Amino acid sequence: MSLPRLHAAASEEQVRARTAADLAPSYLVQALLSWTPRKPGPGAAVPPVPVLFHTGYGYEEWEYTHRFVMSKFHGVMKQIRTLEASRPRLRDSFRVVSDFEPIVRSLVERVHSSEYVEAFCSGTLDSKALRKIGLPWSQKLVRRTLLECEGTRLAALLALQEGLACNTGGGTHHAFASHGSGFTIFNDLAITAQWLIDTEALGVKQVLILDLDVHQGDGTAAIFAEQREVYTVSIHCESNFPFQKQVSDLDIGLPDGTADKEYLQEVARRLPRILEDVRPDLVLYDAGVDVHQEDVLGKLALTDQGIFDRDYYVLRACAAFGVPVATVVGGGYDKNHELLAWRHSIVFQAAAAARAWGHTPPPPPGAPRDRSHQDVQDAG
Repeated sequence: MSLPRLHAAASEEQVRARTAADLAPSYLVQALLSWTPRKPGPGAAVPPVPVLFHTGYGYEEWEYTHRFVMSKFHGVMKQIRTLEASRPRLRDSFRVVSDFEPIVRSLVERVHSSEYVEAFCSGTLDSKALRKIGLPWSQKLVRRTLLECEGTRLAALLALQEGLACNTGGGTHHAFASHGSGFTIFNDLAITAQWLIDTEALGVKQVLILDLDVHQGDGTAAIFAEQREVYTVSIHCESNFPFQKQVSDLDIGLPDGTADKEYLQEVARRLPRILEDVRPDLVLYDAGVDVHQEDVLGKLALTDQGIFDRDYYVLRACAAFGVPVATVVGGGYDKNHELLAWRHSIVFQAAAAARAWGHTPPPPPGAPRDRSHQDVQDAG
């Protein structure tokens, strides 16, 4: 049964019905994953998925009607807690990591110009630069920006250790080296990817940034335009912002109105080949929910189920290739903040489902990850 479209005026009962949906892999996504290894039999307990969250990700001094929904970060964490309490199969599925400090500026400055970093952190950015970002400056905004970047960095580190980790923030893909844009200031994906490559002890030689936000990851593409160690993929709505696109290593622009089946088939057609060709040591996955049919800034037509299937497919496919994944929440815009937080919780639900399918610890740092698509099919 399809659920009706809901907007800010939806009743509490309607919102409860939407957020009570028990999402599970559809027949379509299961069929598209038939090439992956079969689920192993009962064995050791499945470890919880590390979830990065900090109370500083959001703050109350924010205009409720602002397009950028500051409350969604705490809302996502609330949804995760509710899911654990109300879904027996999700009980103890997540391990929250909250004890961390803002990222050090020296790591930010490996990607962004020191002049830009200093101007933003000190509050001296000119009005034109701030308008391009679209967020009112404050010391709390500086702190949340640096915390969010650290959350993504730590998610990547935990993914290398445990195979999968999820940040309740992140996905600031419109930030360029010397300026911010589109509600993004510092590019957490780029900062993390650069840190992974620079840190020899981690053994990471190749990073894949898989950006499935409705908007092209233009800042990320520009930052890594000349760097072969980071492979950028953006599957987005072609007609949507940014209107002047950059060139990723692979760009797939979808037409307005693309819905669940067509979207998932496109991802399934592309991702195994990308993993086989790029052979990344880690995937940074931007699971933006602005692809949703009710998103106020999106032009695609995915449902909650479609987003779940997308995220589940990505995580299962990467696991089949033995590639660790760190996820970020990416974009999402809705006047109903509770529904928006629910949509952002979907990637965490998919992570728990993918982990429950069969947990295989990632290879040690520096170990070859050379399984081909055919190898994976044969193993299944």
